[in-house]
Amino acid sequence: MSMPDVLGPGYELTVLPMADDYEGPVVASLVRRRAPEPTGRAVLYLHGFTDYFFQTHLADHFVAQGFDFYGLDLRKYGRSLLPHQTRAFVRSVTEHFPEIDEAIRIIRDQDGHDEVTLNGHSTGGLVAALWADRVRGRGLVQSLVLNSPFLDLNVPAPLRLAADLLKGAFSRMPPRAVIPTGKANAYGVSLHRDHHGEWDFDLAWKPIGGFPVHAVWLAAMRRAHRRLHAGLKVDVPVLVLCAEKGLRLRDFAPEAQEADVVLDPEQIAHWATRIGSHVTCVRVPGGMHDLVLSSRPARERTFEEMDRWLECYQGKAKRL
Repeated sequence: MSMPDVLGPGYELTVLPMADDYEGPVVASLVRRRAPEPTGRAVLYLHGFTDYFFQTHLADHFVAQGFDFYGLDLRKYGRSLLPHQTRAFVRSVTEHFPEIDEAIRIIRDQDGHDEVTLNGHSTGGLVAALWADRVRGRGLVQSLVLNSPFLDLNVPAPLRLAADLLKGAFSRMPPRAVIPTGKANAYGVSLHRDHHGEWDFDLAWKPIGGFPVHAVWLAAMRRAHRRLHAGLKVDVPVLVLCAEKGLRLRDFAPEAQEADVVLDPEQIAHWATRIGSHVTCVRVPGGMHDLVLSSRPARERTFEEMDRWLECYQGKAKRL
């Protein structure tokens, strides 16, 4: 059953009950915005780490192109976070697959869409790629659009090696054991309108300093990275978008608003072709980590690239 969403008129929320996990009850949250006219095309958006769906201008853009838009707050994030849960905590990225399965079922079977684009940002991009690999051959989605997907760990190579060598130890640590990463506020203060950005979002759901990084979560991400690096076989066209430039900054500096300060775009571009046999990679000048939250020129370039690519691969459906 749907209800009004916190984003206001035009947005509907459906809570998706999931099977209990090791922390107890679990839900996911599906937000829907319909296009003005009935359409068979839909976009399902998956957010990143320390994130939730709030990018109404992204929904506006897809709706204007004739898509119904759906944003999925994954378990233990945003609208889906329950009081007893550890924020963002999973032991495997596959724990997110049931809520994607259910969202796709609603989009296709209940709402009647036959052409679905899966749009994933950062960690959501990694999860989207692995999920699409699992369901290949079933025709559940027709394309992937990935915005700065989390395809590798953005730390110096020796630290990546150390994380991999300690993966077994990380996996066995208590669930709430946190890796001391220190504070990194450059990205958050670059975005929020109370600091140096132009965006308003719930700081309880998306805090400026990010979420704690749990050792078990990190081990799960590294297993997912190794699976992707070995090569997936996603059988639909994939668009990978990332920033032209990356920087390692912990504190704010003006250049943080013209680069990815969370992930390394070189790594993203390097690993993109391991997703499937049909991958387009585009580097966006002046892009930030979430490309659609970049300065106006970079986000307009991002939308232009998405539109051109979708017109190329789904233009026939658009004209029907």
